[in-house]
Amino acid sequence: MEQVTGIGGVFFRAKDPAALKRWYQEHLGVTTTPTSAGQQPWRQEAGPTAFEPFPATTSYFGRPEQAWMINFRVRDLAAMVTQLQTAGIEVTVDPQSYPYGRFAKLHDPEGNPIELWQPESHADLDVDSEPPDVLAP
Repeated sequence: MEQVTGIGGVFFRAKDPAALKRWYQEHLGVTTTPTSAGQQPWRQEAGPTAFEPFPATTSYFGRPEQAWMINFRVRDLAAMVTQLQTAGIEVTVDPQSYPYGRFAKLHDPEGNPIELWQPESHADLDVDSEPPDVLAP
């Protein structure tokens, strides 16, 4: 059976797309979609990706009308949190360490939820096992 090879893009509505693109690039290093032949798209590092639909009633994303949340992998959660807080961005770090890593949450300027994930070890993750409890609604 043929299958997809990864996520090719994340697309969502924004009140001010240009400002939001700049925010993601400045604070998270996510470069914008190329508009000319000389530009390069953002390339993510290889690693695990969780794909998990949640019930419509979940409170995990925050606001009831919020239909999505993006989770970014990071190499050093503490360093990323410090960088964001230094820029005046409020970040909530989950104090618990899970067998599959550590997490922190923040919101972009338009209130969209973002979760940061520092995997414990890519090699130690069992992609064939049941999803971890933190992903369960």
